[in-house]
Amino acid sequence: MGAARPACPRARIGAVNSAHSPGAPIRAGIPEHGRIPKYYAVKSQVAALLDELGEGGLLPTERELAARFEVSRETLRQALRELLLEGRLRRAGRGTVVAGPKLEQPLALASYTEGVRRQGRRPGRTLVGLERLPCPAALAADLGVQQGDPVWHMERVLLADDERVGLESTYIAVERVPRLDTDFSPDSSFYDYLREQLGIRFGDADEKLETVLATPREALLVGTPPALPMLLIHRLSRDTEGRPMERVRSLYRGDRFSFTTHLSAQVTDE
Repeated sequence: MGAARPACPRARIGAVNSAHSPGAPIRAGIPEHGRIPKYYAVKSQVAALLDELGEGGLLPTERELAARFEVSRETLRQALRELLLEGRLRRAGRGTVVAGPKLEQPLALASYTEGVRRQGRRPGRTLVGLERLPCPAALAADLGVQQGDPVWHMERVLLADDERVGLESTYIAVERVPRLDTDFSPDSSFYDYLREQLGIRFGDADEKLETVLATPREALLVGTPPALPMLLIHRLSRDTEGRPMERVRSLYRGDRFSFTTHLSAQVTDE
């Protein structure tokens, strides 16, 4: 008699559904017709293995996993790619390990440093460049200066426990922080510097959040493949007197970050 055939993906519906957890999509991603793509069934099995291994656990090789789940290497790779994009896995040297939970950054007037520290992680930054340049016309109104007035442009890689997780680009008028290039330590919190050294406090800000793909340069700086989805936040901040303060472009790894906010109902007189 020939070797027993592996169970077809449809037979694994119960196993896939059992992996459903709060916050997961309804029916754990299974279409209404009940037919599960082979890679998705494998993905669910690998996800269960990740729970067993725990954070930092080393994933077996592709060859070993393909043999264990009786699928082709290409089917397995598709499952692993999705788990990488979702932040369940991360590359570590020549291997792949189970990733920890995503960093939750509040959508609030707080610094990156504060958000990361609240989760017990160690924030850091690496300076890419700090330059003084004439303000372009498109940026002048945002910063409350005239076209051609001097502005600082500071670009830094964001770190969490020495892992590269984002890229931050800040524009601010030189007249607001004239000694930025000499008095500020680029690996520290810019907001702490403004508050503690210059007595500047933030009053409010406008933010826009969107998903993008990193450019080749950005992917190289952050250490991710160009196809990895990124979360992009544009922020225009003002001080407590309503004066424009900074224009910031923050790019965060979609596999390592999520954002939270608190909503409340507005009471109106009717």
